[in-house]
Amino acid sequence: MENKMLYISVVTPVYGCSSSLLELYINLKTTLEKITNDFEIILVNDASPDESWSIIDELCKKDRRVKGIHFSRNFGQHYAITAGLDYAKGEWVVVMDCDLQDRPEEILNLYNKAIEGYDIVLGRRVERKDGFLKKITSRMFFAIFSYLTDTKFDHTVSNFGIFKRPVIDSVNKMGDYYRVFLPLVHWVGFTKTSINVEHSIRSNGKSSYNFKKLFNLSFDMIVSFSDKPMKLAMKLGVLISMFSFLFGIYYLILYFKGVITVPGYTSLIITIMFSTGIIIFFIGLIGIYIGKLSIQNKNRPKYIIKTLLNCN
Repeated sequence: MENKMLYISVVTPVYGCSSSLLELYINLKTTLEKITNDFEIILVNDASPDESWSIIDELCKKDRRVKGIHFSRNFGQHYAITAGLDYAKGEWVVVMDCDLQDRPEEILNLYNKAIEGYDIVLGRRVERKDGFLKKITSRMFFAIFSYLTDTKFDHTVSNFGIFKRPVIDSVNKMGDYYRVFLPLVHWVGFTKTSINVEHSIRSNGKSSYNFKKLFNLSFDMIVSFSDKPMKLAMKLGVLISMFSFLFGIYYLILYFKGVITVPGYTSLIITIMFSTGIIIFFIGLIGIYIGKLSIQNKNRPKYIIKTLLNCN
């Protein structure tokens, strides 16, 4: 199984899981050495508030195949993945979380499937070991996201997967400021498949994603990858205009028939309030898209690195 000519990179964003890093390193090292001795483990510390960076520093001193990237502040999981991909040199690149819910042992299965002729092999968590609420919200989000982006996303699939070099190069070339890894991977195409992987219970710490962060991430994903909300808003505006036109004709007929003798204050107020709300909603939606374009055009760096270890 071992292939000394093969070079594999593993990219792992790190936040709030210092207690798992040593076990993660040991399991990754054991698994990767079954495939090749030439590998790198890129640990991207997203300004984690715990002792993660000091542990990464020690691992880098112990094994030069471990590479450390330390952000100047918290930029978010997908920007940490972006940084890791920018520095990854492997012919194959694995992306996974640091909390051991993505099992390093599954990399062997992902690789064996990939060498059958696939550029992308994603891990499908059939028996997801998350809370009930997280499972439901994930399923709902991907259903909405699939509809709004005219794509098909499997809610059991996460970032965990193995990707061939051309896939990573294509993702790295994309100039999107708002980075969400999995939709970018789907957008670039290539030959892809997925396999069932075992998903573990998170034994240490808890997820850094609260409802606010999940909502903001979901909103950025939808706005960044689709203009369908604008099209739906336009269609809604047309429907409201048609309804208002028919509503006006109906009341005009009633007026000429003498049924209405006093102008209806209630219907007038309701119509004004409803129309005003819709107009404000449309303006706000347009403003969001313009704001996103403004940030994109500023060309700010997607992340800022404070310290690099073994990244020569």
